Amino acid sequence: MTAALPAPAEEYVSWLVVERGRAASTVAAYRRDLAGFTAFLDARAVALTSASTADVEAYLAQVQGEPRAPATVARLASTLRGLYGFLLEEGVTDVDPTASLAARRTSTRLPVVLSESEAAALLASPSTDEPADVRDRAILELLYGTGVRVSELVGLDLGDVDFDEELVRVTGKGSKQRLVPLGRGAEAALRSWLHEGARDAMLAPAGAAGEHRAVFCNHRGRRLTRQGVDLVVRRHARRVGLPAATSAHTLRHSCATHMLARGADVRVIQELLGHASVGTTQRYTRVAPSHLVEAYRAAHPRAGDVAPAT
Repeated sequence: MTAALPAPAEEYVSWLVVERGRAASTVAAYRRDLAGFTAFLDARAVALTSASTADVEAYLAQVQGEPRAPATVARLASTLRGLYGFLLEEGVTDVDPTASLAARRTSTRLPVVLSESEAAALLASPSTDEPADVRDRAILELLYGTGVRVSELVGLDLGDVDFDEELVRVTGKGSKQRLVPLGRGAEAALRSWLHEGARDAMLAPAGAAGEHRAVFCNHRGRRLTRQGVDLVVRRHARRVGLPAATSAHTLRHSCATHMLARGADVRVIQELLGHASVGTTQRYTRVAPSHLVEAYRAAHPRAGDVAPAT
C-alpha cells in the first residue's frame, strides 16, 4: 500500500482526480513522484511548504545522477511545478520554489523502428494453429496495424471491436477514446482469434473465473497484462533474429514510420496514434529519410538535373 503524502500533496492529488479527471495510472505516477520528493525533503528536515529552489534543484540533481532518463527528470520537474502552482493558487504557500527552475530538455533520441521486411517476418512468426500462436498473431497484427499502445491493447473488451465497420474503440491516456481502423491483416487475425475457438480454448481452464470481456487473455484465462504482451513480442522477435530490444512499442513506432514513408499526412498519424500534440508525431519525420529525399526531389526546382549554363 502506498504511504500517505503530506496533507498539501494529498490535496493536490485529490484535485488532479476530481477537477482534472486524471486517469488512475497517471495519478499513481504523480503520487510516486511526490513520494520520492517528500522523502528527500524529510531527510533534510524540510517541510513541503518550506522547500526552496535549492532544495528542488538538489532533488532533481540527485535523481539525474541515479541515473534516470532525461524524460523522467523532466517529468519530475513538471510534477513539482504543478504541485507548487496549485499550492500557490490555493494560498497554502506564498512562494513557488519551482518558478525559477531551468527548463530541462528531454531526450532527442529517435525512436527505434523495424524495416518493413523485419516487421513482416515478425508478424509471420506465430505460424501454427495452436491457440497461443493464433492469439500472438492477432496481438502482433493489431500492434503493427493500428499503432495502439500496449496499455490500450490489453484494455480492449469484446464490445470495443466492430468488424462490420472495421473499427476498434481504443481508450488511451486520460481515458480519452478514439476509433482506429482495422487493416485487413489485423482484422483477419483478430477474427481468427475471437471466432475460431482459440480464445475459448484459453478461457476453458479458468471456467467461470475467466476474464470473459477481455479481447486478449493468458493461459490462465485472465486478461493479458502489459508484461505479457512484451513477452509475446520479445519471444517472436528472438525467433526471427530481431534485436533483443524489440518491444511492443517498437511496433507502434514502426507503424507510424512506415505510414509516413508511404505518404500519410502527419496529422492522420497523430489521430491514429492518439497523440495530444502533433509535435510528438513529428519526430517520425526524422526517421523516414527516404521519404524526405523523395519529397524533396519531387518538389524542389533545383533538386533534379540542371542544364549546364550556356
